[in-house]
Amino acid sequence: MRRTAIIAGRGALPAALVAALAERPFVAALEGFDPAGLIPDLAFRVERLVPFLRRLEAEGVGRVCFAGAVERPRLDPALFDPDTATMVPRLLTAMAQGDDATLREVLTIFEEAGFALAGVEEIAPDLVPGPGVLAGTVGDRDQADAARAAAIVATLGAVDVGQGAVVQQGLCLAVEALPGTDAMLAGVAGLPPALRPAGARGVFYKAPKPGQDRRIDLPALGPETLRRAAAAGLGGVAFQAGGVICLDLPGMIREAEAAGLFLWAREA
Repeated sequence: MRRTAIIAGRGALPAALVAALAERPFVAALEGFDPAGLIPDLAFRVERLVPFLRRLEAEGVGRVCFAGAVERPRLDPALFDPDTATMVPRLLTAMAQGDDATLREVLTIFEEAGFALAGVEEIAPDLVPGPGVLAGTVGDRDQADAARAAAIVATLGAVDVGQGAVVQQGLCLAVEALPGTDAMLAGVAGLPPALRPAGARGVFYKAPKPGQDRRIDLPALGPETLRRAAAAGLGGVAFQAGGVICLDLPGMIREAEAAGLFLWAREA
């Protein structure tokens, strides 16, 4: 069997995948987006994508897994090699259509180069929990708010905007956009009381976008998400079962229990 490569971005996920594999993979990080707790074997730039693909082949890589957070890098035209330069039009076209289109084009390029693509759940299935209430108690109002949030996330995802929403008593308090989950929850924490309905404390819900290729860019949650949800005065966190990466699930459960929150892997 040929070697696995982790194409790493920021965060703890790349190191978690390395730990889940029996043999140490080749780790390559996009320059400027180093993973936590892991020293990459190679840093690469998008402007030299073709030489990078050749390096992976030379390292005996046959399967790649994308893991970790990245932002759109600033491209320097002076750094493009001739072969990668021929890909610029297709990359720019995809980037103009949004993040999902860009990621799909990147996957296509890797597949065209002969690499098999693996999702996180293929390498570390325990990181993507199935359905169930993992902490606390989910009431009827919580279920209704989670259903409302799931509908909002699905609608936003269809136009490639965000993967999360906060709903309280049926009212949408916030949706996730480019600034991300932490900024959204901080915004909820700062809402004046007059804008928040009395009663149930509300739910933060997270899910992949409809039709998203689950081999790349699955949403992720961790213990810090639970701490921020508690600071925002929410009643709990729900996510789509089988569609969200949970980094340090035991830690997430501990945080939920300590804060009196529920943690729910909701059936899609």
